[in-house]
Amino acid sequence: MAVYAHINTVPNGSTGGIMMREHNELLARGVESYAFWGRGREAQDDHEMKFANDSEVYLDVLRTRLDGRAGFHSKVATKRLLKRLDEIKPDVVHLHNLHGYYINIEMLFNWLSNHNCKVEWTLHDCWAFTGHCAYFTYVKCAQWQTHCAYPEKCPQLNTYPETICKKSCARNFVDKYQLFSSIPPERMKLISPSHWLKGLIKRSFLSAYEVEVRHNEIDRTVFRPRPSDFRERYGIGSRFMILGVANPWSERKGLRDFVRLAKKLDSEKYVIVLVGLSKKQIEALPKDIVCLARTDSPQKLAEIYTAADIFFNPTLEDNYPTVNLEAEACGTPVVTYDTGGCAEAIRLSNSAVTSGFEESYCHLIRRK
Repeated sequence: MAVYAHINTVPNGSTGGIMMREHNELLARGVESYAFWGRGREAQDDHEMKFANDSEVYLDVLRTRLDGRAGFHSKVATKRLLKRLDEIKPDVVHLHNLHGYYINIEMLFNWLSNHNCKVEWTLHDCWAFTGHCAYFTYVKCAQWQTHCAYPEKCPQLNTYPETICKKSCARNFVDKYQLFSSIPPERMKLISPSHWLKGLIKRSFLSAYEVEVRHNEIDRTVFRPRPSDFRERYGIGSRFMILGVANPWSERKGLRDFVRLAKKLDSEKYVIVLVGLSKKQIEALPKDIVCLARTDSPQKLAEIYTAADIFFNPTLEDNYPTVNLEAEACGTPVVTYDTGGCAEAIRLSNSAVTSGFEESYCHLIRRK
């Protein structure tokens, strides 16, 4: 029976949850499966491994800020991972996010090239085929189709994974092309959560690989209608509650449009609730917005989804946002922009996909 190894930045959140569900499902079927990550909680049994430590991650962050070489540090941590892979001898290695300051992709792909295992790689964003960024539609950059940072400079060096180095992007593009193309197409399959991302992959240097669209799933035993006293605790009462959830919040996630929306709405009839904000963001946002930090409890998040009248997702670029799935699973309709794979994550007939802010605003006020 095949032995599986799964690798991701963290064991929680959207990508970590996907990895751990697959890992646990395999174990439940009696299949030998191992999960590996670089950041987050400690391992709970010998089928799990956190192979990086906090100081190594912080050092990787610092070095990436200086040299822009995201994915080319963390050699000691990666050596621990590869030693364990040598021990378990996986038949299938399932990769998830390889960015996040925890792994050396050169060491990893050299190991994969030299071992006759199958490779499955779920791409949760576009980082695998760019020289720097995880998304590029917001700035309308198309350099990734030919050669990042050539002949023009990368327009997003100040975005994740942020760097002050202006020369690394072009080099990263070439190195990632060579590394990720080193696995024969018959041994590696790419998995995309959306048809939108599949279309981009097929225009990138990874186009020779098979791409399977596999929509992300959520835990519907957790995300279901859950009554609570949330409205009472936060003084919402009978007002129409518009919810937004992100981690982290950024301009790309549409935070600016929530501020615009708050200025247009009558605060006696409507209330905006945002979950996942940083302390700095909470201090800066208008006082009539109910601002909450990230919650680590999926059950509490499900209670907030249930309390809302509508979930508004004004993301400007996204792959396949699971927040849409979570909201609908809790019985709350969604209004979202027609960007990335957002429309693919809509199921309810009373949810809506719009062209932008003004159309969304009309939808929202009509629901009252």
